[in-house]
Amino acid sequence: MDIEKKSHSSAPEAVLPGTACTGIILAGGLNSRFDGKNKAFIRFGDRRVMDFIYDVFSAVFDEIILVTNQPAAYLEWDFTIVTDIFPVRSSLTGIHAGLFYAQTPFVFVTACDTPFLKKEIVETVISRIDPHAAVVIPETAKGTEQLCAAYSKICLPRMEQQIRNKQFQIKKIFRKLRVKKIPETVLRKADPDLISFFNINTADDYATAQARLEAHQHN
Repeated sequence: MDIEKKSHSSAPEAVLPGTACTGIILAGGLNSRFDGKNKAFIRFGDRRVMDFIYDVFSAVFDEIILVTNQPAAYLEWDFTIVTDIFPVRSSLTGIHAGLFYAQTPFVFVTACDTPFLKKEIVETVISRIDPHAAVVIPETAKGTEQLCAAYSKICLPRMEQQIRNKQFQIKKIFRKLRVKKIPETVLRKADPDLISFFNINTADDYATAQARLEAHQHN
């Protein structure tokens, strides 16, 4: 069911904040709005989106897990690779698989199409992990960011129930769980433009991302 490349078994004794939380990258989407191309490999100059995300995760987490149904495509990176447990492609099944295989009580989740994810935002979320909360999630004027959030293993039974019932909306698991929201004012201290939440769904999004990156490099 799962394919391991390398494990992170020898974690340092006092590395914060990543020791109690695993970093999960979801790379199982159909990419239907991006002409079927794998968004993890979208290029920005000589780098790919996955390179940017991996740099952030490797600076924060002792354990990194990638959830994908194309494991052979990702062997060059130093993370554990797993596949979905339920044979349905959705963000919820991806989060479930990552949470199931994680060796820590919490996971932080992102998608493979977020090129501007900031280390400061990741640290802001995981620094607010509460053992009494099942979910720790950013909330902006646009709503909650379910793919830039921390989830506890407490969520697993609820996720499994929803998947078996073919209910794949992540928000639905929140109804019977304690959810801790991080307000926009706090988030903007770590990421003033909230650029961490930008994801590439379409060719227009890619063009916007390229323009942002070029503008940043020339500043």
